[in-house]
Amino acid sequence: MIHVGVHVSIAGSIDKAVDRAQEKGCDTFQIFSRNPRGWKIKPLSDKEASRFVEKLEKSGIYPPVDHMPYLPNLAAPPGEVYDKSIEAVTAELQRCGELQIPYLVTHLGSHRGSGEEEGLQQIVSAINTAFREVENGVMLLLENTADTKNSMGGTFEHIRRIIDQIEQKDRIGICFDTCHAFVAGYELRTKANLEKTLQHFDDVLGLEQLTLIHLNDAKGGLGSKLDRHEHIGLGYIGEDGFRVILHDERIIKLPIILETPVDDRRGDSENLQKVRELAAH
Repeated sequence: MIHVGVHVSIAGSIDKAVDRAQEKGCDTFQIFSRNPRGWKIKPLSDKEASRFVEKLEKSGIYPPVDHMPYLPNLAAPPGEVYDKSIEAVTAELQRCGELQIPYLVTHLGSHRGSGEEEGLQQIVSAINTAFREVENGVMLLLENTADTKNSMGGTFEHIRRIIDQIEQKDRIGICFDTCHAFVAGYELRTKANLEKTLQHFDDVLGLEQLTLIHLNDAKGGLGSKLDRHEHIGLGYIGEDGFRVILHDERIIKLPIILETPVDDRRGDSENLQKVRELAAH
């Protein structure tokens, strides 16, 4: 049985995210635990956290997923942005613990011209520091990127080099984004090509590391490096491509989150419906 959901808003209060996930018919869901466009973090009150946990338990929806805000950059050169980024990932790990959210997804950031090796070392140092600060069972999921200029994590090998240097490896997993992988040059649209990509993933990273799927179509073609998500089936991966992806046992056994647009063509519920339809036929 496919386990699929969308990113929902926490507007009003964080527990309202659970209501919204239920209204949309989600089996799982993703949130930003705070304003994703600012640095400021308002601590969670015990009441806010307990209301979220209570609603979550009653809803039967699982797992909830938290996503890091937009501003932190774990690969940034030393300086204010880097220091704030470490504080942000540390705070989010703590918040996930309070909210009983098992997974925190993070982008790996941009080295901003300082070079790949420097960027990798910055990411490793940031994660190791955050893990030392926060001792809980929350897993940090590293998300593959679209391989845009100076970005980290566009290849499986990049991610491997990071994981190799993480001290607490049992707290690390991988979030595989279909749009990012496709535009970074990983072909997914036929059974043979998906097999080849997943085999490469297994060889480099190990499929046991794969924890969560971000299921998104792409506005750019294969290898275009254009990080723009599209409605399921309406982009370059297409309905036939998603039919292949959604019939692969290694993928459909995992929680799947959609980060598709909401516009006059489709909303979240329609994309969820499309995924369930493609998975069923």
